[in-house]
Amino acid sequence: MSRVLIVGAGLTGSLCACLLRRELQNKVQIEVWDKARGSGGRMSTTRPPDSSSHSADLGAQYITSTSSYAQSHQRFYSELLSAGVLQPLDSLVEGLKHRDGDENYMTPQGMSSVVKHFLSQSGADLFLERHVTGLYRRGASWEVQRKVGGSEMFDAVVLTMPAPQILQLQGDVGQMLSVSQKQQLEDVEFSSRFAVALFFPPDVVFSFPWSARYVSDSSIIRYIAADSRKRNADVLGRGPSLVVHTSVPFGLKHLEEDKEAVQPIILQELHKLLPGLPEPISIKCQKWRYSQVLTSVPDSPGHMTLLQRPPLLCAGDSFVHSNFSGCVESALSALSALKASL
Repeated sequence: MSRVLIVGAGLTGSLCACLLRRELQNKVQIEVWDKARGSGGRMSTTRPPDSSSHSADLGAQYITSTSSYAQSHQRFYSELLSAGVLQPLDSLVEGLKHRDGDENYMTPQGMSSVVKHFLSQSGADLFLERHVTGLYRRGASWEVQRKVGGSEMFDAVVLTMPAPQILQLQGDVGQMLSVSQKQQLEDVEFSSRFAVALFFPPDVVFSFPWSARYVSDSSIIRYIAADSRKRNADVLGRGPSLVVHTSVPFGLKHLEEDKEAVQPIILQELHKLLPGLPEPISIKCQKWRYSQVLTSVPDSPGHMTLLQRPPLLCAGDSFVHSNFSGCVESALSALSALKASL
């Protein structure tokens, strides 16, 4: 039985674990590590510390299926729809550009429910707050070091974190990279932005008609969502939630500042856009240093093999594009390479 480590409990990592289990059954022992306190990656759903009834999506907001991906990825959409993880997004999103053949979906339980679905299907052992710092080749295995708690040995490793974080790893990764591979990883560019979730008391009802709105008349805020309304989760006795995403230029300008210093600027702008907004009972601010891929590895290969035996692969949206379909493509690509190596 091969021990496989997947680093990153986001969409690519969770789906890769799921597909690997379905293909190889009990021939593999799968572990998924993530440095965060919860799974989801950039499909994260957050709750305030004082309530279990509130939730809000701080990262990805909905899933768009193009006509071509609706066909090639049909089994994944069908699985998630039949499980109730996805539902059609039928509420009003102001400013959403719609192309023929596009279908938009929301997640009633939050975006992280997509990741959790695939993780549960994978039967993988999930370990959170495990921050990988280095990889060292030890014969036919990889020694994986983490920030706290020593190291462990694996027969294969898949890295699904953003390309800049792969380049920061200590150990033998740098030696495995060819000159062209290193250059390709260095050329990957991400946008950066801040996201703020506001949680309101149960008696609050928003006066505006939309569930989400793309903002065109602000240099600070790009997108606002009545998150609970978007997910058809406006329930009596449960307070609504509001999510704000900043523009990319604003995110880049304030990237190196503490989010506590940036949050008041965002909230001041929000109150200009939505005057009379009630006082929230809780606020959470998130800095997305790696929000969406602006420039991916050329030709979107889906993954990058650093070593075939013992297998060391890189995957994720750095090698495709930043959406659901891109992560599915990457997971399928990594699976194909893993099967060949294992």
